[in-house]
Amino acid sequence: MLNNNEDVLNIIYKISDNLEYEVDEENIVTILMKQDHKVQKFFRKLKFRIPEYKKISLDEYGSWIFLQIDGNRNIKDIGESLEAKYGDKVHPLYERLLLFLNHIDVNCHYIEKVNY
Repeated sequence: MLNNNEDVLNIIYKISDNLEYEVDEENIVTILMKQDHKVQKFFRKLKFRIPEYKKISLDEYGSWIFLQIDGNRNIKDIGESLEAKYGDKVHPLYERLLLFLNHIDVNCHYIEKVNY
């Protein structure tokens, strides 16, 4: 259980092993979600145009944060690099950062905690 803010800032995430993504020349991350459910495969065989992947692009801030996640940097390090790059535009810094990281961890499963 997390006791205080310092514990929260020390959480380290890594990108989930089975997550596929691509990064374009502007460093925008696009998550590739394989659409291989048996119903999708069936309709593909019937020549329905169902793409192999559903693509979800992160915005500039989300992409920057995602690319900082390396299994070594903690939330405090990521927050400091985010503030250094974007300044006041990302305030309130840790409230927004924690909300985003929690969302892509718990709801999307793009990342996972390394040290908790």
